[in-house]
Amino acid sequence: MKFIVEKSDKISGEIVVPGSKSHTIRGVVTSSFATGTSILKNPLTSLDTEAAIGSCSQFGAKVERHDTYWKITGVGNAPQEPKETLDMMNSGTSTNLVTGLASTLGYDVTIDGDASLRKRPMKSILNALKMLNVKVEYLMGDGLPPYKITGPMTGGECDVDGLNSQYLSSLLFACPLAKSDTKINAHNLHEIPYVEMTLQWLDFLNIEYKKADDLSSFVVKGNQEYKSYEREIPADWSSTAFPLILALISGEEVVISGPDYNDVQGDKRIVEILKEMGANIEIKGNSLIVKKSELHGIEMDLNSMPDSLPALSVIGCFASGTTTISNVAQARIKETDRIAVMCKELKKMGADITEKEDGLIINNSKLHSAILDGHDDHRIVMSLSVAASACEGKSEISTAESAEVTFPEFAKKFSALGMNITEV
Repeated sequence: MKFIVEKSDKISGEIVVPGSKSHTIRGVVTSSFATGTSILKNPLTSLDTEAAIGSCSQFGAKVERHDTYWKITGVGNAPQEPKETLDMMNSGTSTNLVTGLASTLGYDVTIDGDASLRKRPMKSILNALKMLNVKVEYLMGDGLPPYKITGPMTGGECDVDGLNSQYLSSLLFACPLAKSDTKINAHNLHEIPYVEMTLQWLDFLNIEYKKADDLSSFVVKGNQEYKSYEREIPADWSSTAFPLILALISGEEVVISGPDYNDVQGDKRIVEILKEMGANIEIKGNSLIVKKSELHGIEMDLNSMPDSLPALSVIGCFASGTTTISNVAQARIKETDRIAVMCKELKKMGADITEKEDGLIINNSKLHSAILDGHDDHRIVMSLSVAASACEGKSEISTAESAEVTFPEFAKKFSALGMNITEV
């Protein structure tokens, strides 16, 4: 599918941001391995969360979907052996978290996904699991999916590279189910707010652990269990970036409803970054009121919020002066190499943009319409769509269906704001 996007003359109205993908997947995996029936309110229904549900269902978890909540009955102490390979589709978060939890079982579990997922480096988490006596067999490429793991994890001590915070989160969710205590040594830790999100979930679930102040090491008590619970999923700050950027470059006044500024999500810092650039943003309860603004370039460290790189690289084109994005090398190992891809696609639109090892340098640019490749990456597709809405002419963005990964009905909801976008 393609998005056809033309210049949007008037952007205004209200948009509701969907639930957080990161929170929803954490909710699905913990409730699936819990004893009893849990309720997740306001979950994100998307391809990535479907990957989490599909894989957990193979262990025996039962999911009832309702309009505003999901009822999930966990496997407790009686998980089933999966009968088929777990298809994680394109969900890196689901892959990492399910890999850890599956390693606590005494079964052979094979994990695979689409062509993009098969490029995701997994050696760090799998090497850590090996240190905890989990067997790992690579079925195609060393350190990449598909692979087979065989538990059960015994506990002990392991080291993990934290370039992708999901590796550490995987261990933190799995180790409470090991038979004995586990010490985790985390090196090169990035994306700290996502680790804090995981710890918030463990605290909510009354899981016992100790941590170093700098999060470099953890001791997780073994032989614990997850119990059923009820929890509301907050709105997704990563998805909030797109209506924010659209409103600032093309809008009159846009109200963005849902995001909770008190939530632990690191991407909420986008509001501070944009205000530093001159953005007119008012926080009112769980809403943002955004007006078109004259913006100027700044230097921004996105280590704690790599998912915001695509959207912020777009805003850099519309800001006066130079915008520098740095300390976010881990953006290269997401669904795509987002640094390289955003540089390539924005250049097609006329952007004065330079790729560097850990980010981008972007000068104020007059963008034009272009034929663009979304690279099967939801954040790339949505960012390019927003950029195209401020350009004369007609742009085409391929692989538009990937927007459904985190923002269901993206085109419909943004059309309601006045964005000139159609699906083909």
